[in-house]
Amino acid sequence: MAQEKIQAIRGMSDMLPSDAPLWHFFEKKAIGLANLYGYQQIRTPIVEQTRLFKRGIGEVTDIVEKEMYSFVDSLNGDNLSLRPENTASVVRACIEHNLLYDAPRRLWYMGPMFRHERPQRGRYRQFHQFGMEAMGFKGPDTDAEQLLMLNRLWKELGIAPVRLELNCLGQLEERKAYREILIRYFEEHKEILDEDAQRRLYSNPLRILDTKNPDMQDLVNNAPKLYDSLGEESKAFLSSLEDILKAEGVDYTINPRLVRGLDYYNLTVFEWVTDKLGAQGTICGGGRYDPLIGMLGGRDAPACGFAMGIERVLELMKECGVHPEERECDVYIVWDKALYLNAIGAAEKLRDAGIRVIVHSGSMKFANQLKRADASGALYALVIGSDEAAAGKVGLKALREGIAGYGEQKTLTIEEALEFVSKNI
Repeated sequence: MAQEKIQAIRGMSDMLPSDAPLWHFFEKKAIGLANLYGYQQIRTPIVEQTRLFKRGIGEVTDIVEKEMYSFVDSLNGDNLSLRPENTASVVRACIEHNLLYDAPRRLWYMGPMFRHERPQRGRYRQFHQFGMEAMGFKGPDTDAEQLLMLNRLWKELGIAPVRLELNCLGQLEERKAYREILIRYFEEHKEILDEDAQRRLYSNPLRILDTKNPDMQDLVNNAPKLYDSLGEESKAFLSSLEDILKAEGVDYTINPRLVRGLDYYNLTVFEWVTDKLGAQGTICGGGRYDPLIGMLGGRDAPACGFAMGIERVLELMKECGVHPEERECDVYIVWDKALYLNAIGAAEKLRDAGIRVIVHSGSMKFANQLKRADASGALYALVIGSDEAAAGKVGLKALREGIAGYGEQKTLTIEEALEFVSKNI
């Protein structure tokens, strides 16, 4: 009796080999950009204490209330959670290891996050983020630099233009004053508030501004503006940031309804949005979070950062026709009868030089082996037949138009073949 198949958990997807070229292309561009701007990599565990996220993200956010994968460790009773985002984890690591003791830090990360949401296009329960955190920098030059960096990334990925929406949340005291104004406004129109808005009215009223409910759009559009509650310093911060973006030719719009979903933001908040992915249009978001380091037990220090959903970016790349090709190997070795040891020896010499090699596995006619070599995407086939072996040489056949040697098969020593391939891949 056949065993029942075990399938992946809903919302947690496999990355298949056919998807790898797009992932590798993104990773190469993103990591290259991080290095270009002087950011260093940090890796944090995917499991943290639940209280880290409750304290950092906020207990009245959707993430903490409804989306975290939390559990009690049966071995020691600890309350743990799979990380739903990584900024809190990076800050925790910086505090724990005293990374800011001698200088500010520019850090980048990439890896899986977990949220129990309804899976849909570009949004999964296990998803991946690439993000950067700049800690110890007051800005707004650092905020602007991160936006310039992202503007450059969209171009390198082939998905530009992506729309930048920007807002300023001010400081905590300014936001508290605005919060009271907003509560009074929504109380006057309580009959229009949906169930979710009524739940947030006294716990997190700013999040009502981000509602997607079409019946509430006029209400939130006419709500008092946060900008009117900002002090001169906060307004000057936003103005300085805008000046840099204008000077560098980065287009943006001020969105007074943009508040982001996490409690730790202050001053700058931003999102990069596309119209090509339907409802899931935000591919990257972030801003300044000066209070967070102190909230998590460290010495107060300014900070700003962002994170992007990699799956959403890849979806956008597909929509924009970005389809990078990736070959399995540079050289595919075909061999005759008892010459497998010759093939292995040649392969190891090529690999010593950093050339990617596949040695054909199993016996097969030369013609069929060459078909498999062509299907692999290899640039060259290295042929080891009885005649070549007797002469102490190999055949080298170029498989792709436009590369050196195409249209002929050369007979060379392995050293000559190695030199030729090294110059032409």
